[in-house]
Amino acid sequence: MRLLIALLLPFLTFFTIGRPIAGIVCLILQVTLIGWLPATIWAVYALSQYKTDMKLRAYR
Repeated sequence: MRLLIALLLPFLTFFTIGRPIAGIVCLILQVTLIGWLPATIWAVYALSQYKTDMKLRAYR
């Protein structure tokens, strides 16, 4: 579900993973049409890092 949010509304992804400042910066980037693609890539990358962090915390 978060991946779909990352593709459609990238800024919202950062709020769901607990990074509100990055979400605001991503929203500013997403406002421009040219910036939407980098915002989407950034959100998908951040989501993958979040999932990796959660897996590592589970093993501790």
